[in-house]
Amino acid sequence: MASSEKALVESFYTSEFYKDPSQVSKHFHPDAELFWNSSAGFNKMDVKDLEEICTEMAKSFEYIRPEISHLLQDNKSVTIRITFYTKTIENPDEEIPLTHMVAIWEIKDGKMYKGYQMSQPADDSPDNLRSFMAINL
Repeated sequence: MASSEKALVESFYTSEFYKDPSQVSKHFHPDAELFWNSSAGFNKMDVKDLEEICTEMAKSFEYIRPEISHLLQDNKSVTIRITFYTKTIENPDEEIPLTHMVAIWEIKDGKMYKGYQMSQPADDSPDNLRSFMAINL
């Protein structure tokens, strides 16, 4: 059975956060910070920033489907490795891999508190996508 910390992190990343910014307040501590390294550079985000990015995502994506390959816990820290697939508003008939992410979350008071996330655009080669298949949940 998954711990409550693992369930919390999994619940956020598999929610429709991109359509429902209230998922942020449900899952994140009010003082949460996300330190995010992506192909576009580094961002430090707070809860307000996370709500805003969720709102912006809803304008671009028909839906986002998560596929978790790893979900690990060490004390009050949870690590998730995930690929997101999407159908864009511009191309609703084709699902494409969007991004690969790895995030480590410190949990405080039953909420996601400090996050360290890395992401990059998804490489849709078969070998790469197979490496993100569920391995250790």
